[in-house]
Parts: sequence; C-alpha cells; structure tokens
Amino acid sequence: MENRGFIRDKLDIKILILFILEKLPGPVEPLVLSDLTLLDGGFTWFDYTDCLAELVETGHVLEKDGKYEITEKGRRNVNTVASSLPYSVRAKAERLAAPVAASMRRSWMIETADEPGANGGKTVSLRLSDGVGEIISLRLAVPDETQAQRIETQFRDKAEEIYNQIIGIFIETDSETE
Repeated sequence: MENRGFIRDKLDIKILILFILEKLPGPVEPLVLSDLTLLDGGFTWFDYTDCLAELVETGHVLEKDGKYEITEKGRRNVNTVASSLPYSVRAKAERLAAPVAASMRRSWMIETADEPGANGGKTVSLRLSDGVGEIISLRLAVPDETQAQRIETQFRDKAEEIYNQIIGIFIETDSETE
C-alpha cells in the first residue's frame, strides 16, 4: 500500500514531533503524543518511535517519568525549521494539539487530595486556581475513602461549575429584603 501523507522522511517526522511538543504547555503521555503525531498517514508508528528516540538522544526532547517534553534546544530548532512542514500538516497539528493543551492547562489548575481525618474518616482538600492564583480552596470532612474519591472526581470534572454555584450562593440577593 502506498503512503499518501506529506511527511515521509525522518527529518520531517522529527520536525513534526517537535512542532507538536512546542504547542503543548508541558510534559505529555507517550500515547497522546503518538496520537497527535500520526496525523499524516505518510509514516508508521515504528518510524515515529525511532525518530522520538533520536530526539531524546540528541537532547531535543526530554523524557521524564514516562512523559515527553520539548527542551530549549528543541524549541530553538523547531522555531527555525517548522515552516518546512507543509502548511496543511502544521494546521492539522495545531488543531489537534489545541484541545490537548487546553485540557493540560485545566488539569494544572485543579488540585485534589485526601488525608486521614477524625474518627476514621477522611479530610478532602479541593483547590482551583485561575492560572495566576488560587481562587477557591475547600476542606471537607467525609466519612470514608469512597466518599473522598467521589468528591475528588466530581471536583476534577466540574470544578468551574462548583465554583460558580458557590459564588452564586454568596452573591445571591433575596428579593424580599431589597
């Protein structure tokens, strides 16, 4: 079967990997990076993994704790050569990377943790920041680990909605007292 993509040689694959990593705000899981990189159909997963390994070897990409991120060397080089990638490939890579980058930024703004509480229960800590500073912090006493995990999951999934509801309660006006 003939490859139909624009990206076929190792240099272009490496540039594409660096281009995608440069669009992400931090370290990314290998599966996410491969999904974003294999967008063109002109090369195989084996080509991709070889090129990624070479980029790590040459110091363009850092592998840490099983995740990959671009180094300053990689950033300098990709900024110089990214325009050599076909426009359609760059546009598609940017379009695919944007929601991943947004999700990564959001996850950094939400913190949850639990610790042993009184009487065998748990204390759940929930924090939400806006990227500049903390905008809400809650500590809740719950009876057990199951409740703690459920609250943490709900907060991670709906942090902004929960914050808005809490603020709404505090600023709500009673029409009878006005």
